[in-house]
Amino acid sequence: MFHKEGHKIIFLTFVFVVGSSLLADSFIPINWLRTIVLITLLVFLILILQFFRNPKRHTVLNNKQVVSPVDGKVVVIEEVFEKEFFNDKRLQVSVFMSPINVHVTRYPISGNVIFSKYHPGKYLVAWHPKASEENERTTVVVENDTYGKVLYRQIAGALAKRIVNYAKINDKATQGADSGFIKFGSRVDLYLPLDTKIKVELNQKVRGGESIIAEVND
Repeated sequence: MFHKEGHKIIFLTFVFVVGSSLLADSFIPINWLRTIVLITLLVFLILILQFFRNPKRHTVLNNKQVVSPVDGKVVVIEEVFEKEFFNDKRLQVSVFMSPINVHVTRYPISGNVIFSKYHPGKYLVAWHPKASEENERTTVVVENDTYGKVLYRQIAGALAKRIVNYAKINDKATQGADSGFIKFGSRVDLYLPLDTKIKVELNQKVRGGESIIAEVND
């Protein structure tokens, strides 16, 4: 299954690869060179297909838990001052996505979308300390009666040139459902209450919609 954000690009890539393959087969008489060109075109098509894949995830709905919004690796776990929405201290958990990860963004928790804002910006590498404040990004806050307010921020990286955000204020968010897409390497930050119980470690690989990032600290 492929994400709807990739349908047009996949179609154009397929047309390009087929057309180029026919031309190569007709106009490149050297066998080894023709083979290299055809293999290169096939690899290019496979890379595009894998980038826009949208595998089904089995999210166990739980209002006491926050699941990872994306696939990738946990690169930040720290207490920070979040100044765009909360204007106070929160626990930040950041997940970095490489170009080979699934790039679908999913709602980390169910609830009501109470904030959604897009910010144009730079394209610093996603792990840069200032990326969360200076790069192109979107900020979304979902409020859950059990867990409270959870903020997640999609951040463009050096290769990411388009962030897609479906979340709109007053939308009903369902944990694990698609909430957007980021094209090419990027990062998503989560901002959680200070008394939350973090369930992941630095450098741990996580799966969007399935891996538990945090839970209510009873």
